[in-house]
Amino acid sequence: MKIQAIREALTARNLDAIVLTDEKNRRYATGFHSTAGALYVSHKQAVFYTDFRYIEAAKAQITDAEVREIGPGRSYVGVANTLLREDGAAKVALEDDCLTHADYLRWSDSLCAEAVAQGDLMNTLRTVKTQDELDKIVCAQRIAERAFEEILSEIKPGVSEREIAARLTYLMLHYGAENMSFDPIVVSGANSSKPHGVPSDKLIESGDFVTMDFGCICDGYCSDMTRTVAVGSVTDEMRRVYQTVLDAQLAGIQTARAGVTGQAVDGAARQIITDAGYGDCFGHGFGHGVGLFIHEAPNASTRSEQPLPAGAVLTAEPGIYLPGRFGVRIEDMLFLTDDGNRNLTLAPKELIVL
Repeated sequence: MKIQAIREALTARNLDAIVLTDEKNRRYATGFHSTAGALYVSHKQAVFYTDFRYIEAAKAQITDAEVREIGPGRSYVGVANTLLREDGAAKVALEDDCLTHADYLRWSDSLCAEAVAQGDLMNTLRTVKTQDELDKIVCAQRIAERAFEEILSEIKPGVSEREIAARLTYLMLHYGAENMSFDPIVVSGANSSKPHGVPSDKLIESGDFVTMDFGCICDGYCSDMTRTVAVGSVTDEMRRVYQTVLDAQLAGIQTARAGVTGQAVDGAARQIITDAGYGDCFGHGFGHGVGLFIHEAPNASTRSEQPLPAGAVLTAEPGIYLPGRFGVRIEDMLFLTDDGNRNLTLAPKELIVL
């Protein structure tokens, strides 16, 4: 099914073939994970090349493409040229957004057909999730939520940010994650004003906000969630900021649906934060797409003028950050539909004071 979708995209762009070398694009098209390989797709054939380490598993798992072993002394450029000549292909697309500049030039100079940038071809295809892809994202999210539920009992004064990050990693792996979507962010107190702060040896103190941004991978697909909890007590201002972020998130969620621009979704949340007097403290976008990549299309930010597509998974993660004092971010994942969205995140998000 995905090979056919790639072929239809080639037709729409007047291309004869595409060569996919990026692991995630190869996995999207074939369902097969390997550190080495190249997938060639044209209107006439689809061939997956890999080396001896993966050939048996690839043949057992890949059904929509012919699987061939590349063999010692052969290059992926070389086998691609053989296939291009067989097809009489004149234009072949390359992953300009995944290859290094040097690799892109090397492929372009070596191919026997005109190499063109694939642009947004694969990004656009990956945006709309199949039910199988959605199930894997939900699987990853449930693992992350189970880890979150368990970690709450371990967040207390005297425990370091780094310890909580390590425990989150362990718990997600323990409950079945393939890997982390990204290195967990765990920041507390004044550190929580840094949206992408790095866990440190700082000890959690009573009166701190602790922000945890984390996710894991299930069969190649990512989850992403953020929760901010308080330890011991909160001030009136902390409670007000938390409620403002939650209200902003709910406003964005209420607006998010297929056909609405990402800019409009971001604006609905941003207006709540601005009206509360914290407009300058929300410096990133409302959300981003999630799938095989932790950040992929579509986006919801002040610059996102394109309508959101049905079938995309979009994060909902507004935040307020007061430098040197504290920060709050709350993040869910939404599955966009024509008439709204389905929130894939089940973890509670009312203010938790531990």
